[in-house]
Formats: sequence, structure tokens, C-alpha cells
Amino acid sequence: MQTRKSPRLQDYDYSKAGAYFITICTEHRKNILSSISAPPSVGEGSPLPQGSPLPQGSPLPQGSNIPQLSPYGRITEKWIREIPNKYERISMDCYVIMPNHVHLLLSIISDDGRGDPSPTVETVVGWLKYQATKEINKTRNTVGERVFQRSFYDHIVRNRNDYNEIRKYIHENPLRWQFDKLFSEDVL
Repeated sequence: MQTRKSPRLQDYDYSKAGAYFITICTEHRKNILSSISAPPSVGEGSPLPQGSPLPQGSPLPQGSNIPQLSPYGRITEKWIREIPNKYERISMDCYVIMPNHVHLLLSIISDDGRGDPSPTVETVVGWLKYQATKEINKTRNTVGERVFQRSFYDHIVRNRNDYNEIRKYIHENPLRWQFDKLFSEDVL
């Protein structure tokens, strides 16, 4: 699955019930959120080629790595987990915190006639970035320094197959880190 900066659809209601795939990059794509050590291998020690999915339901390859969160990654994760508490109509379906970006799959739940307005995707992402940045800057004794890029990438999930592919992509993203277009060898 390829992520690209998608222009906001002009007439689309981004507070509409549905699922959304979001990618948020760190400022200058610096690897400050996590680290992924050696690339995993599959079978005879060959690296997992970019875009090659694992068979459905198969476990991660032996020795596969989970991102090891930095203190800044742990702060970011704390605020990701707070999203459903802040916005009762948002469910966080899954996420991964990579060294220089975060993938989120979130859903806006229908109001079922309650009449409560939904937050927009932009509102949710803005709140997350603001809270994480504020705490990270406090931790590193800086004021007003950017942690995340100004914008974010979004994809409106179209159907169940799209949803399942995105969920799989997020789950397998650490396996493909060395092949990722956002890959950088900079270390924390």
C-alpha cells in the first residue's frame, strides 16, 4: 500500500462516520519516535521485499522486530490512546509508531441520532499533534519546536477489503522498514 499526500476532497465531510487511514510524519522525517534494529528475514535469510504481503493469518517471521519506542514515541502513544477518551465518537482501530512517522486507522462512529457533532479528522489529528508536541517539548526543555510536519496524509477507507488491507499494512509496516519510502538510517 502506498501512502501519498492526498488533497482534502473539497466537498467531503471529514466528520462523516467511516474509517480513515492517517499518516503523520515527524518534522524533517527525523527518527525520534522509535527504533527498529536489524531488518527481519523470511525463509532462507532473505529480506522481505517491499510490498510482498505475508500469507493471510501467518505469524510474523522469526526474529521480526517491533518498534522500540523512544521516550518521545511513548508520549505520542499515550496521546494516541487518549483520542477515544477525548472524542467519544472516535475509535482507534490500530496504529503503529515507526521511527519517523505514525500510521493510524481510526473510525468515526455514527451518532445514532444523538445529535452530537463529530470532530473532523483534521481536528483529531491536530489535537494529537498538539498534545504530543507540547509534552515532548516540555520533556526536552524546548519551547515551540515542531515535532511533526504541518500536514498529514489521509485516505478515506472505501470498503471492508480496503480496511483489511490497510490494517494488514499497518501491522506489517515494521517488517518493511528498510524498504519504506520514509526509511532513514538516522538513529535516535
